[in-house]
Amino acid sequence: MKLISVCVGLPRQVSWKGNSVTTGIFKQPVAGRVTMRSLNLDGDRQADLTVHGGAEKAIYAYPMEHYAYWRQELPNEELPWGAFGENLTVEGLSETTVNIGDRFRIGTAEVMVTQPRFPCFKLNLKFGRDDMVKRFLNSRLSGIYFSVVQEGEVGTGDEIELVKRDENNITVAEIVQIYVREADYDLVRRAIQVPALAVSLRTYFQQQIEQRY
Repeated sequence: MKLISVCVGLPRQVSWKGNSVTTGIFKQPVAGRVTMRSLNLDGDRQADLTVHGGAEKAIYAYPMEHYAYWRQELPNEELPWGAFGENLTVEGLSETTVNIGDRFRIGTAEVMVTQPRFPCFKLNLKFGRDDMVKRFLNSRLSGIYFSVVQEGEVGTGDEIELVKRDENNITVAEIVQIYVREADYDLVRRAIQVPALAVSLRTYFQQQIEQRY
């Protein structure tokens, strides 16, 4: 497993459907070592902290393997690393094999998996098309959010080392299944028991149980 690219970006104002929108989704690869802090990478910020950022969404990683799918789906789009707003473009991490709560060492930093990404309308804005959020969710290629367990420095080419496997064995992909309501009660019940799962998702899934079961 390897870190392919480190991408950062500061919020900017852009026009979308006649409105001015502030967004931090535009990321660019950077060279050298970058300090990973508890809430983000140096040189990176989130715009709307009510739905983005925070300790449980400090770092967003997206597998480089997914880019092949998107190059087929979006043949007219340029897709440089960072195109999906990720901080880390990674190789060898998969939503189907990575558990919520898994811990990884990247450079001198340590991170923990907290949740998949469920994008807002700003992904539509980024690609200039109204169907991108729907396409992204339908693809199930969500990417992975990390919290930062230990601050440190990361850089392109760093190995990604599994430090600890979460014993609950709930994958990121299974959380996506629950979110889109393609999971049974047992999986939902097991998921809300995972300590590392983001609080907002745990609350949402508890509400699902109350409404459906």
